[in-house]
Amino acid sequence: MPEVNDKTVFWRNKPEDRNPGEVLRKVHAALIEKGYSPIDQIVGYLLSGDPTYITNHQGARNQIRRMERDELLEELVRSYLERQERGQ
Repeated sequence: MPEVNDKTVFWRNKPEDRNPGEVLRKVHAALIEKGYSPIDQIVGYLLSGDPTYITNHQGARNQIRRMERDELLEELVRSYLERQERGQ
């Protein structure tokens, strides 16, 4: 009988794969490259959870699906409020 490895394997994502701001920037760029309205598409995804709102171009769909939608929303709110505090 073959030997069974019962140890837990941990997968470590690259830091940029887990950075909501970076993921949103990459998805935004991929949507623009494909000619989509990035705001409409990202909002559609965040509201519905339907990954087909996001293009597969440049691996954008896989990148955004690695993140929890609430993490992406938190990043958007944080970024917006920080800009408001800076007067932009």
